Order: sequence, then structure tokens, then C-alpha cells
Amino acid sequence: MEIVARLRTGFAAERLLCHPRLPLIAGWEPDRPALRIWECGDGQLHELAMIGDDTVPYGREYGSDRLSRTPDAAWHPEKPQLVVAGTDILLSWTPAGTAAVTTEQPTIGFRQVAFSPDGRTLWLSPAPHWEHDWQRSIALDPATGATVVAPGWNTGVAVHPAGGLVVTMTSDQAETEVYFATMTDGTPARMRPLRRALSLACDGYETPVFSADGRYFAIRGGAYEHFVEVFAFPSLHRVAGFGLGEPYPDPGNTWSFRNITFGAAPAVLWIGTPAGRLIEYDVDGGRLDEHPPVTSQITALATTSAGVLAVASTDGDLLLLAVGTGPARAARDGVAAFLDATGPVAPRSDEDEDDRFDFVESPQAPWIHLTPGAAPGRS
Repeated sequence: MEIVARLRTGFAAERLLCHPRLPLIAGWEPDRPALRIWECGDGQLHELAMIGDDTVPYGREYGSDRLSRTPDAAWHPEKPQLVVAGTDILLSWTPAGTAAVTTEQPTIGFRQVAFSPDGRTLWLSPAPHWEHDWQRSIALDPATGATVVAPGWNTGVAVHPAGGLVVTMTSDQAETEVYFATMTDGTPARMRPLRRALSLACDGYETPVFSADGRYFAIRGGAYEHFVEVFAFPSLHRVAGFGLGEPYPDPGNTWSFRNITFGAAPAVLWIGTPAGRLIEYDVDGGRLDEHPPVTSQITALATTSAGVLAVASTDGDLLLLAVGTGPARAARDGVAAFLDATGPVAPRSDEDEDDRFDFVESPQAPWIHLTPGAAPGRS
């Protein structure tokens, strides 16, 4: 493990988002709804832009509104473009500057944003003006501002590395449905949910992350417990579960919820810890390795387009770490097998009890409890 670059940012980024193809990183400030954008090419880190430099800091007076004021963002899959959605903004940043995104819909109230895999459509959630607004989303053509109502989702959108498939979630307090989707033709394109899905207890999950070869994905949760679950793709069988903190769940709430990423090497999951250590999990071999501290408490973790780890910490540093081989080739046969084994769901009406999905049942893998500096415990 080698530190490639270090930048003193002066704040503990609570989330990092790397461009899938270009040497660009977006980072969320922890105390106000603002983002920084950094370039990370050629072993260097330098700031390119700030979005939200005139925003009001989060404070106690906002109470539960803290979550609603935190912006979401998405990188265009090919271009150097970041779209930011917040309580009252929908902005697009490019190296030429920042501008409002044109849309027929009001730009107030969007909590989630994602680009379609081809980059021609923006997916925004929740849809405004619906009685149960999380049940619907908006598909937007950014070139024209045209919009259509689309299926609901509320927990990020992850694209399979081979393309042709996305995964997202709908959740309430009791249950979260993890579903997979293709795209409709035309622009704006809507998600077309497929019938095979996963059911998770409670809510409070982060966007799934895929391994570089697309054979596994991991989900960080949840509302009441700190854990990570790893699933095989396309079978959707759970192959590993990690409880974070000891005693479990961590009573100090010190584990970041943005602390997992798959690295460039196939099937290697990285977990950042409150002790500044990185835990390396080889999914294929079932092997766990803990590395010496590289920094203070890790607050965010991501993988850049070059396959190095981007690490944010409470000491206000942003690190780039070289940890393995170059990016693996994505397995397209996994997507083909998944599509062959399922079909699209029927359109949902507001009166439906949502029984659209065929939930995959899989044996429960043993839980492994992780505490930095201590031997993993199994249960």
C-alpha cells in the first residue's frame, strides 16, 4: 500500500464520489450543503471548484431537516460534468462553470440524482406533487428539459460495470426492496424494473457498490445497525456479512456510512475504520487483512477511475492510495444470465400492494464482527 498523493482539505469529507472514467473526485463538506471538486491525475490532487460556497451551515435549528438539506450529485458517465440536486437547486458543473439545469418540473425537493448509463437522461427522485412522492421519480432530458414520470426509487443508482443493468432501492421503515432495472428506449429513458429482487430489513442503506468485474456487489447499512452485506451476481446469494464495531452495533456511531468500496483488483472489498485502518476482504478467498493506520478516523472511501483508493479522514486530509492491480474486465455474461432469468414487472398502480418482485432466498452466511486491531469474530 503506497500513498500516491495527499491534499490538506481542512475538513473531513463525509462522502467521496469518483468519476467512472476521468480523474475527478467530488467531496461533500460535513458542516454545510457544499461540495468540492478535485482533479486527481498524474499522482497529484488539486481543487478545481466549489459548489455551495454561500450556503447556510447545518445547525441544530434545522433538526431533522439536516438530511433533506444534504445535496446529492452524479457524474456523467463519459463527460467532465457533475449534476447536483438539493432542496431548491438543480445545477450542472463543467470545467466551463456552473449553470442551472433546464427542466419542465420544479427543481425544488429532489433528494436523489443519477445519470442513465448512456448519459442522455437524468433520473431524479422523488417526483414532486405525488401524495406518496417516493413512489414516483422523474426522468429528465437535460438537452430539452422534457420530463416523464418514472418508477420510484430512493437510495441511489449503481450501474453494473458491464453496462445494461442498474440497481437501486425503494425503502420504508420496515423493509427495503433492492431491485434491478434496464432502460426504456428514447430520451428521456425510464428505468424498467425486473422481477428478481432482494428484500432487506428496515431502511437506512447506502447505494450498492459493484466489484470491478461485476461478480459481486456490497451494501452498507442500516438504520439501526452498522453492517456490510456482500452478494454474488447474478445469483443474488449473500456470501458475506460484516458487523462493524464491538460490541455490536457500535454504540459510539463512529463508523462512517460511506466507508466501503471495491478496489481495482477483482473481488477485493475495502472497509475504512474509525481507527484509520483499512480492512481488505478477498471475497473469492474469504480472506481478511487489516492494514496499519494510514490516517485518522476514515470518514469516506471511494475508488478512482485509475483504480486507486481515495480516502478522507477527520484530520482534514484527502489521500490517494495505490493498493492493487489495474481495473478488471467486467463480466458481461453475468448481466446476460440475469436478464435471461427474469422479466420486467407489471406497471404499478397507486392502489397496488407492492408484490411485483420475486425475492431471492439465499442461505444466511455467517456474520463476521470487525473491530480494528482485534481478531474477527464469527457468529
